[in-house]
This record gives sequence, structure tokens and C-alpha cells, in this order.
Amino acid sequence: MAASIAGEVALQDQQIAIVVSRFNRMVTEQLLAGAEAAYLGHGGHPDKLTKVWVPGSFELPATARRLGASGHYAGLLTLGAIIKGDTLHFEVLAHQVTRALLQVSIDVPVPLSFGVLTTLSVEQALERADPQTGDKGGEAMESLIELISLNAKLAWPAGSS
Repeated sequence: MAASIAGEVALQDQQIAIVVSRFNRMVTEQLLAGAEAAYLGHGGHPDKLTKVWVPGSFELPATARRLGASGHYAGLLTLGAIIKGDTLHFEVLAHQVTRALLQVSIDVPVPLSFGVLTTLSVEQALERADPQTGDKGGEAMESLIELISLNAKLAWPAGSS
């Protein structure tokens, strides 16, 4: 019979870092509120949650990489809002931030959850960020909590096979 391994959405005593973009703050503050509520709702302790503010979404990957390599955190959550404007900046930034965060998630030894909205309007972003209607911040935190649990189950003791 094949083995089945899955994580749970329940925290033990893990330290988590949230990297949040200040750009489009009216959106990212709502994402953060949803993420914090989910963290606390699943057994997290406020003293175990570190919030790191960066200027914009472009700065999320490098900061997440540093935090992930530090050995201080069981998991990382990145929150940002990239909203389409009148130029190609939206497409370039959305693609590059997503690509870079994917690479960070592969490179660092802890789980990373992607909570960066890419929307066509401020209204779409606010709807998705609102903890009452969209709660994408809460969803990203729940994904991170599950990944932390799964990561612990996948950590084989040294020398075992």
C-alpha cells in the first residue's frame, strides 16, 4: 500500500516571518490583517510572528531569501499588491516578482507562501484582500501553516533511508 503524507493547518510553536510590501498599503494592510487572524486562529502566538516591511513587491524576494536562510523561521509569507496601470510596468513586475519568489521557495530550506495579488484594478485588489470577502492573506497563511506541518513530516532523520 502506498504511503500518504499530508500537512495539517495547525501550529505548534513555530516562528514565522511575514514580508509585506508598503506599496499599495491600503491593500497590503488588509492582506496582513487576514494573515494575522489566520495565524492566531490556528494556534500561533503573537510573539512568534515577525513582520518585515519592504518598500514594494520588487523587494520581497531578496528579503524573503535572507530571512529564509537565517535559520530563525519555520516558514515565510510574502504579501504584496501589484495593480495594473497604464504602462507595461505591471506585467514586468508581476512576472519578475513571481519568478523570483518561486526561486526563493526552491532555494531556502523553509516553506514560503505566495500572497502577492496581481489585479487589474484597485477595486479587485481590495475585494481580494478584505478579510471578510476575499481573505487572500488568510488563505496564504493557512497554506504556509500546512506547508510547515508537511515540511516537518518530510524531514527524515540523518542517516535514515
